[in-house]
Amino acid sequence: MRILYFYLMGDAPDRVRAVAPRHAAYWRDLGLDHYLGGPFADRSGGLITFEAGSLAEAGQVVADDPFAQEDLLERRWVKVWAIG
Repeated sequence: MRILYFYLMGDAPDRVRAVAPRHAAYWRDLGLDHYLGGPFADRSGGLITFEAGSLAEAGQVVADDPFAQEDLLERRWVKVWAIG
């Protein structure tokens, strides 16, 4: 199933800059099928899409994201994306 992970950053720009390399490496190194993602141009958050076997599996992948682990996200959504 195709997963969409949409997140908005909290107000901690120095901490975000410090953790951003770990966040990027985490997603790159997972080797997820059909991974595509990146930050918004204004760095207010980002969007990641990838394939997962279940919503629960995707939720665990997202929970292990360094941004989530460091409590840097104001809001996040993990949804199954029903694209044509």
